[in-house]
Amino acid sequence: MSSPKLEIKDVSKAFDEKVVLENVDLEVNLHDVVCLIGSSGSGKSTLLKCINLLVPIDGGDIVLDGQAITDAGVNPNQVRQRMGIVFQAFNLFPHMKVIDNITLGPRKVHGVGQEEAEETARTLLGQFGLLDKADEYPDRLSGGQQQRVAIVRALAHEPELMLLDEVTSALDPELIAEVLNVIRDLKASGMTMLIATHEMGFARDVADQVCFLDAGRILEQAPPDQLFSEPEQQRTRQFLQRIVEAGRL
Repeated sequence: MSSPKLEIKDVSKAFDEKVVLENVDLEVNLHDVVCLIGSSGSGKSTLLKCINLLVPIDGGDIVLDGQAITDAGVNPNQVRQRMGIVFQAFNLFPHMKVIDNITLGPRKVHGVGQEEAEETARTLLGQFGLLDKADEYPDRLSGGQQQRVAIVRALAHEPELMLLDEVTSALDPELIAEVLNVIRDLKASGMTMLIATHEMGFARDVADQVCFLDAGRILEQAPPDQLFSEPEQQRTRQFLQRIVEAGRL
């Protein structure tokens, strides 16, 4: 059996006296989608930032393809070139057209020529129904369109792994579906993804594994059918009951 694409081993993180992650263990296999669920403040976003080396860990190891990327001496910029990360805030450059937002990274980081970068960008925009927005500025786009552009920008780097942090939380409800459909398309293409989400129905439909985080720990991990139907932990059952009562599952 092949080794996992990504391994989180006994990872801990605290900010001052506040423990945000505590002894987290997680494996993500190639082509799998793992969804992180839990209340706000449970550690989901911090875990993604630690994996992308935006936040240093206090203990443990993060391993990508058998290499401990949290070891001293590892170049974080080289690691980040292998991952795409998309946040709930779109983080597009407002003074640059969509096409320039997408091609900037490949040109500056990977040394791709302008013509090749633009060809790739337009192909990706076409795949996600945004080709006609290539020469628009971000503020001329809807929130859903901006979030799709942010995902396209991450894909332009040809990442091996995508990290998605609550990518629908800043969107109006009617725009959420178009972004979730993009993520479904990525799953169908075989992209390995780790997704922090409040969209429980989406997690149930798309995930290979679902992890429930509580107070910085992975309290329960299981395939979605099992976790949503027969959770083992009382705290998981309590969380899901509140989700059901809110009409979100």
